[in-house]
Amino acid sequence: MRLSDLLHEARIAAASVADAAGDLVNPTVRLGVTGLSGAGKTVFITALVNALVQGGRLPLFRAAAEGRLAAAGLAPQPDDAVPRFAVEDHLAALVERREWPQSTRRIAELRVVLDYQPAGFWGRQLGRSRLTLDIVDYPGEWLLDLGLLEKSYAEWSAETVDASRRGARASLAAKFHAALAAASPAGQATEADAAALATAFTAYLRAARTARHALSALPPGRFLMPGDLESSPMLTFAPLDLAADAVAARGSLQAMMERRYGAYVEHVVRPFFRDHFARLDRQIVLVDVLATLNAGADAVADLEAALGDVLTAFRHGRSGWLSGLWRPEVDRLLFAATKADHLHHTSHDRLEAILARLVARARHRAEGAGAAVDVVALAAVRATREGTAERGGETLPVIVGTPAAGETVAGERYDGEEEVAIFPGDLPADPEVALRPGGYRAGMDAADADLRFVRFRPPAVAPAPDGAVRLPHIRLDRALQFLVGDKLA
Repeated sequence: MRLSDLLHEARIAAASVADAAGDLVNPTVRLGVTGLSGAGKTVFITALVNALVQGGRLPLFRAAAEGRLAAAGLAPQPDDAVPRFAVEDHLAALVERREWPQSTRRIAELRVVLDYQPAGFWGRQLGRSRLTLDIVDYPGEWLLDLGLLEKSYAEWSAETVDASRRGARASLAAKFHAALAAASPAGQATEADAAALATAFTAYLRAARTARHALSALPPGRFLMPGDLESSPMLTFAPLDLAADAVAARGSLQAMMERRYGAYVEHVVRPFFRDHFARLDRQIVLVDVLATLNAGADAVADLEAALGDVLTAFRHGRSGWLSGLWRPEVDRLLFAATKADHLHHTSHDRLEAILARLVARARHRAEGAGAAVDVVALAAVRATREGTAERGGETLPVIVGTPAAGETVAGERYDGEEEVAIFPGDLPADPEVALRPGGYRAGMDAADADLRFVRFRPPAVAPAPDGAVRLPHIRLDRALQFLVGDKLA
């Protein structure tokens, strides 16, 4: 093991010891809300905090349903160097302006403190207890970098260039391929060559990320969301056409790219993992399955590969008190298919089955290590309601919502104010059918096939008689019970 790896592990262990000491006085659950860009992390965190602080209909979240959750409130986040998650601003966007919050562009934290009455006779005798829930939000693009921790530059280059030549990526990467063909890995390194390659590579990544293609495996993530690293030499590199075991000659373009890749992993990826992931207790992985299915077979395969790479970096398992002190592990892992409100509830089980198929390898690995794993279809904020409509003498289940301004449904353009009823169709009962090219739309009329992915505005939410604003949801309570319910028993 390299010295840098030993130091990396030592820092994680030191932070874990400090966390454990604090937990003796103030029990804390560190929840990782994980998901690729567009999966809905910001909305999920906002809705979760709203549900805990404002209460509401949470029948599957036992502490709340049984009246044992006495109070919940926000507290200063644990790290003064990390910005606070702007939950009030995000809630205002959802409720007052009926707009979805903007995607996360930087790391942010939030701490929620829960006062509760333990269950059972002895719990009632002991009086109230307290649990602290720490939540971290971060750009989904940065998550992709975790897969780089175990890859050399040559390995990453070989994998990335090979992937760029297959499927939907090939046409998107045409200009990058031209720049790649003109580059000489063994030739003298110049800043101009490095910049030209990095620019072409970044343009390819941006094109692959668009909603039309919905490709997921696009590291390095900071190329798409650079933050304060924009124009830094650490972002001025690109893969070269190399064998996975290629050795760089001194002073060559390959040597320059390899050095910058190493700096990126060492100074960006490792601290990101160490400070925000290595100390997690619980994890929810949000996945926009519907957008991926809509984009086609390439996007499905890409998502499966990306999730595998990302989750390999996490430590899942059930550790004892002493082992967990030095090597913390995620002991509960929840996979969540978001935007379940875009389907009728009769397809929700099928959506869960498709997600379960996509994450089967990652789930098997986590369960084999001793972690508890579950899969759920949810909508952290429910933008639609269900109804029925008549068509051709047949009664169809529909979803009703307000399309965002500019959305087109059956040839009609909407202004963001008018509601529309949409027949979303049914997902195939067999996940394998859904994951085949065209399988998601199998059996649908051409007129219906474009209706699945209408962008709905957030729902109109009126304050309750007590003045509280409570967001409607689908199975957010089930997610809460799995992630923290045992800590409140």
